[in-house]
Amino acid sequence: MTGNHKNTSITRRRALAVAGGTVAAGGLAAAGYQSAFADTTTATTTTTATATDTSSASSGTCMQLMSSVTEGPYYLDGALVRKNITEGKSGVPLTLRLTVVDATDGCTPVPGAAVEIWHCDAWGYYSGYTTANPGGSAPAESEDGSTADDKTYLRGYQVANANGVVTFETIVPGWYTPRTCHIHLKVHTGGAKEDGTYEGGKVNFTGQLFFDDEIAESIFALEPYSKHTGGYTKLADDMVYDGGGASSGLLTLKAVHKKDPSKGYKGFLTLGIDPDAENTGAGSGGGGGTPPSGAPAPSSSPSS
Repeated sequence: MTGNHKNTSITRRRALAVAGGTVAAGGLAAAGYQSAFADTTTATTTTTATATDTSSASSGTCMQLMSSVTEGPYYLDGALVRKNITEGKSGVPLTLRLTVVDATDGCTPVPGAAVEIWHCDAWGYYSGYTTANPGGSAPAESEDGSTADDKTYLRGYQVANANGVVTFETIVPGWYTPRTCHIHLKVHTGGAKEDGTYEGGKVNFTGQLFFDDEIAESIFALEPYSKHTGGYTKLADDMVYDGGGASSGLLTLKAVHKKDPSKGYKGFLTLGIDPDAENTGAGSGGGGGTPPSGAPAPSSSPSS
């Protein structure tokens, strides 16, 4: 898998080192609408998250909603607008399909919403922070042999289509101490694509996406993940995931091939937002996943 971009140079306006816990305001996340993700692949294994609420997708209303959570210590502003964010990083392929809906208006699609994601590589390293210790024992990030730009890999935006859907091509993230396997995301509205990135508007929701323990552990037994050894944090012990299933960001995952996890997965979730709310996730409370070496500074600043 490759995701090379003709212009991997971006403007870094800020790098936030945040270790905040749950931020109880702003954006909203909802589960459901899985029928919008129907495809014709040979996927045969599905792990479905069940939210701990009293409503259901069949009721015609949005599921119970959760608040935004911390953006974490590894955010970099100015990611590229692109579908494939791998840049040659190796790992188990993941096609991530997310639907943005208006939770204040019957879960109608939000076309034009910009979904931004970022996550670590198979050994727990984030672009822009490649010298931060992921915990346990892992090779240096530079030893992975990829062609990835260490300022931009595994970060990107996609703008939602008329059905509110965005699709990313990436890899399943690895882990770092003391966090479980996760993907960060923000949903923006009101801005526009400019110079290869997304500018203006506001952040309506900041959240994290999570992976079933059994699936994550089967992947971490494979190369290159297996070169990172140590104590992987399960969902029940994670400082951010609150056990709410899909309404808390737990992905529905479908294996491309049932008996071979190395072939990859497809991940689905619906994100319900309040288009009038604003929440950057830049809280300052406790928790959030600061790595063992402390809140890092970027390894280098992306140039304009």
